[in-house]
Amino acid sequence: MSGGGWSRRRLVGLLARTATAAAALPAATACGGPSDPESSSLPGMSTTPTAPGASAGASGRQRESSGPRPLLIGTYTSVEGGGQGIGLADYDPGTGRVTGRGVLAEVDDPSYLAVHPDGRTLYTVNEREDGAVSAVRLSDRRVLGSRSTGGAAPCQLSVHPGGRWLLSANYGSGSVAVHPIDASGALGERTGLVTHSAPPPGPGQRGPHAHQIVTGPDGNHVLAVDLGTDTVYTYRLDESAGTLKEVARARTRAGAGPRHLTFHPGGRHAYLANEVDDTVAVCAYDPDTGRLSIGEAQSTGTGSGTGSGTGSGTNYPAQILVTSDGSYAFLANRGHNSLTRYAVEAEGARLRPLGTVPVGGDYPRQIAFSPDGALLFAANQRSGTVSVFHVDAGRGELRPAGEPFASPVAVCALPL
Repeated sequence: MSGGGWSRRRLVGLLARTATAAAALPAATACGGPSDPESSSLPGMSTTPTAPGASAGASGRQRESSGPRPLLIGTYTSVEGGGQGIGLADYDPGTGRVTGRGVLAEVDDPSYLAVHPDGRTLYTVNEREDGAVSAVRLSDRRVLGSRSTGGAAPCQLSVHPGGRWLLSANYGSGSVAVHPIDASGALGERTGLVTHSAPPPGPGQRGPHAHQIVTGPDGNHVLAVDLGTDTVYTYRLDESAGTLKEVARARTRAGAGPRHLTFHPGGRHAYLANEVDDTVAVCAYDPDTGRLSIGEAQSTGTGSGTGSGTGSGTNYPAQILVTSDGSYAFLANRGHNSLTRYAVEAEGARLRPLGTVPVGGDYPRQIAFSPDGALLFAANQRSGTVSVFHVDAGRGELRPAGEPFASPVAVCALPL
């Protein structure tokens, strides 16, 4: 959430006891899986990297098969009614129907997931006070080990496009970490750790809260979004040493509480979701310097005011996505329980609200496109469900794809 210690982020998981008790996944797959990797590969999962310049979907990856595709689900394992590890399901790319298949791997509090560019290895945070990140080989579902992030409650991670470095954000301690990735996909000991010690925390915050770390579209800069300091930090990653050097800072208005940044495919603009004051902002990005310039805050279309309280009218924006052609954007709204639709105009420099669509669940924590961009998945934390929508690429419309899929304390949905 927006203030206090890292456990505030986990409080909403406790509210899902009743809903998630009925949402348990099928029986877990044995940890480590069978010894024959070929026989245990996830259906529809290709281990062939996307070719440079190939046509990709809204999430930047190709769909390799028209059959059932894997859907991986992040959860909390340490809350009542939580999951047993990384949830595993299939989805039909045509209908959006989701079918549960159990548990991919039993790891602790896997609240955010990311896959390696070659498609062979999955990475997850272990969102606990003694934070860690873990690697899971997808061919046989074997956990390749965990490494300390050097901070508390890591809540997000991403793989550098070159595939050699894993980047993670420690919400509780306000720091970002770097780990090397070896040829097998396993993680080495941490090579970089930077704590956001300045500027001072924003209104209502007790310290820094790093919420996201992502590589810029130029590939040379890494940007870290910190909710606690109302700042987006730009770093240059030393790809030989795995260390970060700060090169720029961009501050939001005081008390905005920035949470999530996503880039327009043109590479010159980005969109920032502000959790605390319930706004979004269009940003200009200079790929030569990595400098981000944050524009005026604008409405999420939820009519919920500043988002600084905890009443029924409060809304906390979670994540914003942009379609692969740069024409539309979608914002997940926790509290209002909706998805705001935006038309992207002026080559990425303007967002025009098109209205909101009910998400069909409670507290959409994270959203993701299918690799071809035809589906949008929303992980609804409090209701313990994953909602699926058909995406109309021509008009930016969303149409529900059947009933939401039940999954304990669903906080991240990763369609492959």
